[in-house]
Amino acid sequence: MCESRDTKTALKNGVRLRCPKCGKGKLFQSYLKVESNCDACGLDLTPQRADDGPAYVVILLVCHIAGVAMHLMYKPFVDNPLALALIVSIGAIVLSLTMLPPVKGAFVAIQWAKGMHGFGVAKSAN
Repeated sequence: MCESRDTKTALKNGVRLRCPKCGKGKLFQSYLKVESNCDACGLDLTPQRADDGPAYVVILLVCHIAGVAMHLMYKPFVDNPLALALIVSIGAIVLSLTMLPPVKGAFVAIQWAKGMHGFGVAKSAN
């Protein structure tokens, strides 16, 4: 019998940087390096293949936010475009670095919940 994998719960756990299965163990051993196994439930996390997906999503979101911010901040900084560029750039960098781990956690959680890559149901040996 296969285990139930609730996508919503897995996503909540992934965004919180926790194991998508149990929600107790850490998902990352460093900033973006995924643990090989959950220290709480033992889930093998090596099959995850987040690759460039999280970076793409973060860039997409941050660029839209920065674009809107530039339009909203244009009038006060019309005489000092360098200050505007500096403020928006620093904001974009901070926002990107803050968003990247939770987005990668969500990618790993979706892969586990949907049984993608090596997270599928283990085949029994005959």
